[in-house]
Parts: sequence; structure tokens; C-alpha cells
Amino acid sequence: MMTSRVIFTIPYFSFPSISNKSPYPKLIPDTSAPICYAICCSTSTPGLPVTTEILRNDTPLTGGAFDFENATTSLTKRVLASPKKVTIVRHGLSSWNEESRVQGSSNLSILSEKGTMQAERCKMALSDIHFDQCFSSPISRAKTTAEIIWKGKEEPLVFLDSLKEAHLFFLEGMKNEDAKRIYPKEYTTWREDPSKFCVDGVYPLQKLWGRAHEAWEEILLTPGEHFLVVTHKSILRALICTALGLGPERFRSVDINNGGLCVFKFNKEGEAMLQSLNMTAHMYTDHVYHY
Repeated sequence: MMTSRVIFTIPYFSFPSISNKSPYPKLIPDTSAPICYAICCSTSTPGLPVTTEILRNDTPLTGGAFDFENATTSLTKRVLASPKKVTIVRHGLSSWNEESRVQGSSNLSILSEKGTMQAERCKMALSDIHFDQCFSSPISRAKTTAEIIWKGKEEPLVFLDSLKEAHLFFLEGMKNEDAKRIYPKEYTTWREDPSKFCVDGVYPLQKLWGRAHEAWEEILLTPGEHFLVVTHKSILRALICTALGLGPERFRSVDINNGGLCVFKFNKEGEAMLQSLNMTAHMYTDHVYHY
């Protein structure tokens, strides 16, 4: 037997009582606030009694979270002046993306022609949203993406070193097939178990996690309520994971496409809720976001 639970709202009626002789509630007009009910019903047993469960009048029925206090750990360790919203954009396609090279923190990879078009699409998709400030990695491919999106705004771009991409040492600039052939152990570790990737005693992801915490604090303690951030995939993954309380071993649990958008909400305690992950509708249509 399967039992399902249906929730509905009666706008101008209430259920003061349910008759024991009838499985149906009697509707009585009422001018008070609407009341939500959950009705449990059986899909296979006609004799199963119908019951109702009164829910809170203010319970949202649209799928939105009622509250996210204590859902994550504060990223600021202090109370903010107001709640915040942060939209994070991964830079457009780069020359080394197209050539299948390991990029890391190198500044030699530049925004490609297609990447420029993707940045323009991001600008159009976000055109109806007001941002108080834009933060960007100073590395070329992210910097150019941010300059395209932010063009025409009064506030200057803010470049943060904490938003730079992970440093991958001797792998940077190598084609993936060459890196796998020449450094099979190191390359395989980076691709399959990145939290254990280590060069001369340095763990790049541990460094990245530390910078992600620094970036969040710099961003969230800035006056304003809605910020735009333009950066790279690895540091973006670290930003998502640190906001949600996940460690470096969860690095590859999320993925973000070039030009993909992620949206976070923060309460005044500096606690995060991931609202949207890797939105890419604007890459294929003329979609304009409103949130």
C-alpha cells in the first residue's frame, strides 16, 4: 500500500472540526487568514480514513526555504549590517580551455572569441539586476570577463588576489594528454583525488580553501547587499564548498561551466544558502534573470 500526502490551501474557509461519520471535512466560511491542510490519502485502500493536518499559516508552499539559520557555519564570525546576496560567474571560455591545457594560476591563457561572446551573454542576462559592487580575479581571462559584464557601471571593479585560481606548479600550461604522460602520478592525483595532490610539501587545495575563506570575508564585509563575483572554476568550487561547510575532499562534487552562474544568499549571521548552481540558460537563449 502506498500513502501520499497532499497539501493545499483553502483561502476563505476553515476546518473547525471533522465529523467522525464522514471522511470529508465540512467547509465553514471564515474571514480569518487562510489555513493550510495536509490530507493523507491511500492510493490503493478505499477504506483508509482521510485525515487532515493543520500547518502553519505562513508556511511557504512554493518550494522556497522558510529559513536557513544555523544551516551552515558563519563565514564572517560577526553580524552583518544586512542580509547579502552574491552572484558568482565563471569566466568565459579561454584559449587554454580550447587547447585543453592545464590553466591553474597562469596569466597566459586569455579570453577566446567564444569566451568574449559568453561574457556578453552574461552581461545581457544580468542586465535587470542591480549589483552594488563587482569583485574579480586579476588573472586575465577572469579580468576581461568582468570588464565586459561591468562595462558602463559607475562603481570601479575590485580585484582580489584571494579570487585567483589554484596554483598547479609544473602542470600549468601543459596539454592534458602531455601532463598525463609525463607526470602520470601527479596528474592522476590532481584529477582523481585532488585534495591529496602535493608538490614539495604544498597542498594546493588547502591553500585554495584558505583563500576562499579570505575572499568570502572580504566580500561579505563590504557595504552593500548584492555583489557580483567573477572568477575561475577551482576557486569557485572552493567558494561553494567553504560556504556549505565542505572540505577539500569534496572539491569535485560540484561543477560549473564557462559563463555559468551561481547564487548565494547570506543571513545577517554570515551563514550561507546556495540558491542556484551553474545556471546556463543564458548561454543558449536570450534569457534575462530576475531574482
